[in-house]
Amino acid sequence: MALLVQKFGGTSVGDVDRIRNVARRVAASRQRGDGVVVVVSAMAGETDRLLALGRSVTPQGDGREMDQLVATGEQVSVALVAMALHALGVPARSLLGLQVPVRTDGAFGRARITEVGTAQLRALLDEGIVPVVAGFQGVGPDGSVTTLGRGGSDTSAVALAAAMRADVCEIYTDVDGVYTADPAICSNARKIPRISYEEMLELASLGAKVLQTRSVELAMKYGVAVHVRSSFSDGEGTWVVGEESALESVVVAGVTADRNVAKLAVRAVPDRPGVCAALFEPLAAAGICVDMIIQNVSVDGTTDLTFTVPRADLLRARTIAERVVSEIGARAVHAEESVAKVSIVGLGMRSHAGVAARMFRLLAAEGINIEAISTSEIKVSCLVRDRYLELAVRALHDGFGLGRDAPETDAERA
Repeated sequence: MALLVQKFGGTSVGDVDRIRNVARRVAASRQRGDGVVVVVSAMAGETDRLLALGRSVTPQGDGREMDQLVATGEQVSVALVAMALHALGVPARSLLGLQVPVRTDGAFGRARITEVGTAQLRALLDEGIVPVVAGFQGVGPDGSVTTLGRGGSDTSAVALAAAMRADVCEIYTDVDGVYTADPAICSNARKIPRISYEEMLELASLGAKVLQTRSVELAMKYGVAVHVRSSFSDGEGTWVVGEESALESVVVAGVTADRNVAKLAVRAVPDRPGVCAALFEPLAAAGICVDMIIQNVSVDGTTDLTFTVPRADLLRARTIAERVVSEIGARAVHAEESVAKVSIVGLGMRSHAGVAARMFRLLAAEGINIEAISTSEIKVSCLVRDRYLELAVRALHDGFGLGRDAPETDAERA
């Protein structure tokens, strides 16, 4: 008998008919003899509705009370799924995060899981009862309800799978797997049958919406096999696995795009030790993630420092940068939103030279100027004008031979 953790996202439980569909899928797995732990998100749109409701009362919000509020979305979902299972004759019990318990730190709205209790889950499974667990939520050190941040139900599911030593964590969503690019941009995008944790982590962090970044980090740390599947079909999805099981021969596994970036440029920064720290330390203290960084030395002994931040953090980042500019004696700060990031990801980059150069040539052939570059061992990202983003994605997707109609050898050519 296999032990499965099955997570169903908001679209999968978006209405009563879909909840019944989830129950039928869980019942079928159980009928095959598998043990099943179910993790459920709030119904589609419910978390946004609850957040808006809270902010209508107080725009700033209180972290603890907002978590108390938004966690009710999952409480509704788990009860309805358990009821749907009962209607099919399948014993089930709904559990909130604090009832499992899923223990977290006390960071409201962005809590991190510290421990998952398994005794109650195992006892229910031994009794033939399906535990239906609320994703996205846990309990803090003082007993308060906490939430894990956007996409937190994925993290809940992988954490439960790791703690229970499940055979697989199935992530059910409204897409049938991970694609070589967004099918809305590239009509010939191809579903990837197997992808490594490292590649999936890069894709998730670079804008792919299929899996939440922290869930991939947990899966990689604990070796949890993740199967991304559609709630609305029975076909195979995409397996997220260790590097040795992935398609290592593929140079570029996928192309991803992210419009949620903005650019800041600090002009005429004095070229002396400690200046960069003076700028980036207060940004870090404010919880603002900095991505691409470019430093250009001028003939007059100063430097221009350009970096990117999430678009939602642009105003805060600009305010901090302007304060630091006056302290360090720089000239000015320029902010810009009309940029976007396009990236290629693939394990094969480790052993193939010329991948970045080919990327640059493909973009140049379309007249797309590159404003910043960021690289890792298996990723190259370029900052471009946001009006060229879709053109850039299609050029790279076709140029690296990632489409369904491309010969396999094209995808392996550097």
